[in-house]
Amino acid sequence: MNVTEIVRVSIASLTANKLRSLLTMLGIIIGVGAVIAIVAIGKGSAASVEKEINSMGSNLIIVYSYVPDVGENGTNSYEANPMTLEDVQRIEKLRTVAGVAPKGASASAKAARGHRNFDIQVEGTLNRFDKVFRFKFAQGRSFTQHEMEHGMNVVILESEAANRLFSGDQGNIVGQTIQINRIPYTVIGVLEKMEGFTTQNDQLYIPITTMKNRFGAKRIDSVFISATTPELIDKASADIGESLRIQHNLKPSDARNFRIETQKEYLESAQGVNRIMTNLLQGVAAISLFIGGVGIMNIMIVSVTERTREIGIRKAIGAGRGHIMTQFLTEAVILSMLGGATGILFGIGAAVLLEKFASLPIVISLPPILLSFLSAVGIGILFGVYPAYKASRLKPIDALSYELNFRTLKISVKP
Repeated sequence: MNVTEIVRVSIASLTANKLRSLLTMLGIIIGVGAVIAIVAIGKGSAASVEKEINSMGSNLIIVYSYVPDVGENGTNSYEANPMTLEDVQRIEKLRTVAGVAPKGASASAKAARGHRNFDIQVEGTLNRFDKVFRFKFAQGRSFTQHEMEHGMNVVILESEAANRLFSGDQGNIVGQTIQINRIPYTVIGVLEKMEGFTTQNDQLYIPITTMKNRFGAKRIDSVFISATTPELIDKASADIGESLRIQHNLKPSDARNFRIETQKEYLESAQGVNRIMTNLLQGVAAISLFIGGVGIMNIMIVSVTERTREIGIRKAIGAGRGHIMTQFLTEAVILSMLGGATGILFGIGAAVLLEKFASLPIVISLPPILLSFLSAVGIGILFGVYPAYKASRLKPIDALSYELNFRTLKISVKP
C-alpha cells in the first residue's frame, strides 16, 4: 500500500465511528487548547506588567524603610522604620537624581466644592513628582519651590478627582478653589488620566510641607526616585545609599535600615512570579495531553480487537508486519493531528473570549502553537505504537480463527 492509500483507509476507518473518534480526540483538544490559552494569558500578563513598569522609565529607583532584627529563631524579621522629610530632601539634592516622589505621607480627607463633597486620598509630595511617574498635565503646572518651602495651600487634581469636583465644568479648573477638610486650596494643575498601578486617577496632591503642617503626616514608607539617565542608575543607587547612611548615622559595619531596588530588579521579580505560575498551569495542561494520549491508545487497542478479521485477511494476501503497523500508527497520528488542530482553534478562541469578557491581557504567538501541535502529534505516535505493534504481531491463522471462534460464540448464545 502506498501512502495515499494508507491515509485514505485510515480516514475511512475513523469516520466509520465518528462519535468514538471525537471522544478520543477530546483529551488532546482540551490539552492543546489549555496550553495555548494559558501561554497567551501568561505572556499577556507579563507584557502588561512590563509595560506598566517601563511606563515610569528605565531609570526608576525605589527606596523602602526597614529595621533588620534577628528573631528568636535566628532569622531576619523587618519592622517598619519610616524615612523623614529631611532624608527625602537630602536625596533630592543629589546630582544623579532627577526627581523624587515620597509615598506614605498621605491621609484621608473630605474634599468639597459647592454642593459636591466626598472622601478622598490626599498625598503629600515634592514639586518634581510628575517627572518620576511621568505624569502629564492636562491643565496647569506642578508646585513651585516657593510653594514647597512655605507650605502653601495649593493642590493638583488627578483626572477622576477633577471630574467629581468639577463635573460639567471642565473648561478652566486652574485658579479655582476647593476645600479639603473645610480649608480652602487653590487648584494649580490637573493631571491627564494615567493607566497603571501608580495611580487610581482619584487623588489630590499637595506640597509635603503643607501635608506636614495641616495633617501632621510625618510617615514616609518609601521614596520613588528618578535617576538623571538610565546609564547612571547604579551610580544614583550608590549615592542614595551613602546619603541615607550619613543621614541615619550608620557606621560601615552597621546593617542598613533601608532597602534600595531598581526598576530592573522589580521587573525581574514580577517576571519570575509570572513564570512560575505559567509553568504550573502548563504542567496541568500537559497532564491533560497525557490523558488524551491514553485515550488514543485505549481506543486503538479496541480497534485492533474489532478488526482482527481484517488484519488476518490482509496478512493472508501478503501484507507484512510493517504495513499493518503503519496502518494503525497512521490512524493514531491522524487522530492526534485532528485533535491538535481543533485544540489550536479552541485555545485561541478561549483566549480571545477571556480578553473580551474577563479583561485579561493576552499575547498569541506562533511558537507555543507549533510546540503544542507537535506535542499532540508526538503523543499520538507514542501512544499509538503499542496498539500498532500488537496488530502487526497477529498471525493470519490466529486472526481468522479468532473471528471464527467469536462468531461461533455469538451463535451459541442465541436462544
